[in-house]
Amino acid sequence: MKNMIKKIILAVSAAALVFAAFPSTSVLAADETPPASNEESNERLEKIWSRQLRAYERLGRAFENPESHLAKLQARIDKAAENGKDVTTLQAALDDYAAALTAAKPAYDSIGGIVGSHAGFDSDGKVTDADQARSTVEQMREKMMEVRSAVGDSFKALHEALKAFRDANKLAEPKDERD
Repeated sequence: MKNMIKKIILAVSAAALVFAAFPSTSVLAADETPPASNEESNERLEKIWSRQLRAYERLGRAFENPESHLAKLQARIDKAAENGKDVTTLQAALDDYAAALTAAKPAYDSIGGIVGSHAGFDSDGKVTDADQARSTVEQMREKMMEVRSAVGDSFKALHEALKAFRDANKLAEPKDERD
């Protein structure tokens, strides 16, 4: 009896391995007419343009009114200094960031010109001329990289300085009633 159960288990296992080797679904063929490569490239250009416009809008928050957000940060730094906190690293990082924003402003303004002309795209972001659209996307990419290289490191340094300041000046955790 024991020998018979072993043989049945062995046969079922062997059959499972054999069936596992074969695919359980059939292969599906692609459509008979693939989309034209021109249509694909136009869709791709439209997606890239849309992504670049969103990035430009996010950049605009820093460049449109830099005095406002820099003044808020400066006020917080001043308040921390009044409370006896060491803010030298934080102040240096803020000064570097402000200088980088000023240096990158012309590049940001030139992006505004590219967005305003939107050569190769209509007002809805649809491609009207693929060659001009490619050129516009490339110009936009170059200017965005220029702004990023000018501001990126100083922004990261400011962010890290803020994080380090917060970690160094955490509020003492309240004691539980059990302590």
